[in-house]
Amino acid sequence: MKPAPFDYVAPRSLDEAVAALAEGGTDAKLLAGGQSLIPLLNFRLARPALLVDLNRVAELAYVRPRNRGTAIGAMTRQATIERDRALSEKQPLLAEAIRWVGLDAQLGVVGPRGRRTVSADDFFVGYLSTALLSDEILVETWLPPLKPRTGQAWLEFARRHGDFALAGVAVSLSLEDEMVADARIVLTGVGGKPVRAREAETLLVGGSVHERASAAAEAARSAIDPDADIHATKEYRAHLASVLTERAILLAHERSLSRAPAALDVRRALEGMSRHA
Repeated sequence: MKPAPFDYVAPRSLDEAVAALAEGGTDAKLLAGGQSLIPLLNFRLARPALLVDLNRVAELAYVRPRNRGTAIGAMTRQATIERDRALSEKQPLLAEAIRWVGLDAQLGVVGPRGRRTVSADDFFVGYLSTALLSDEILVETWLPPLKPRTGQAWLEFARRHGDFALAGVAVSLSLEDEMVADARIVLTGVGGKPVRAREAETLLVGGSVHERASAAAEAARSAIDPDADIHATKEYRAHLASVLTERAILLAHERSLSRAPAALDVRRALEGMSRHA
């Protein structure tokens, strides 16, 4: 199928884009990567009267240090992030996860009423849904600096490379002495939005990773209610999420001890996981 007819504009500045979006009203849609929008257009599940293409808005493509953290423009290309060595040192979890497309980030949003900041927890609402209003544009993601002795890990499992993951987990651990001082665990592929496993985080803080990793993984499993589809049952997804969580916790802990954000050999990790999942 082909899209329904629509008007098209390609602004060259953020101000022009905001004005075009406001003029189009609720019948306007933003085109950035197009990974989700283009299929929806082709199947006529989305019928915008106007497409506002952001690909020529150069001011939205950047990676910059800011407030001791890192700011990334909304139109920054994936390849730019993958190849940025300084970014991989400052944000190892992002550098690891970005290769497998698809914590505590702050998202900058601009519209006719000005700029506002939305936390990642509040930004993602559900499947293909965010907290963006119809006349707003996502312009930036800001990632906080890492604490000393922080290790991070990202693991996911998909049937084939490039497929949507059946389950994925991101873990960030900060140590004081040999105990966990701070923990962040976020699960993906198990619902309409990323799920923060707060009870699992609480279990880890103040204790030994090796003594509490299994309990934390089980708590993460209890925090999700995944959907079933043709690729996996909800029970399998929940089990997979638990296995990935425990492995990611142990890997993040290993990296926090070594203080080295070494890249994960994902193939070897998945081969090992397949023997035990």
